[in-house]
Amino acid sequence: MNKKIKTEAVDHLFEAILNLKTQEECYLFFEDICTINELLSLSQRFEVAKMLREKKRYLEIAEKTGASTATISRVNRSLNYGNDGYDMVFNRMKGKKEQ
Repeated sequence: MNKKIKTEAVDHLFEAILNLKTQEECYLFFEDICTINELLSLSQRFEVAKMLREKKRYLEIAEKTGASTATISRVNRSLNYGNDGYDMVFNRMKGKKEQ
C-alpha cells in the first residue's frame, strides 16, 4: 500500500464507501463526490482492467472503451506490478456470479 495515500481523510472516505449497500446508493454518493468525468475515468480504467485480464489487445480495448494507449498501459502496469487490488475485486465478483 502506498503510504502517501494512507491519511485520516482517505480512511474516512473508504469508511463511507464501505457503508454503501446498493448500486443506487453508490450512484447517489459518487455523483455527489465526483465530477462526471472523474467517475467516467474510474469506470473506464476498471473496464480496461477487465478487458486486459480477458487478454484483449490494446487496439480492441482502445476502440471499445475510448481509453488511450497510455491509460491502458498504466492499468496494465497496475495489474502486473500493483497491489493486486484489481485481482481481489475481480475474483470476488466472479465468486458472487458463481453462487
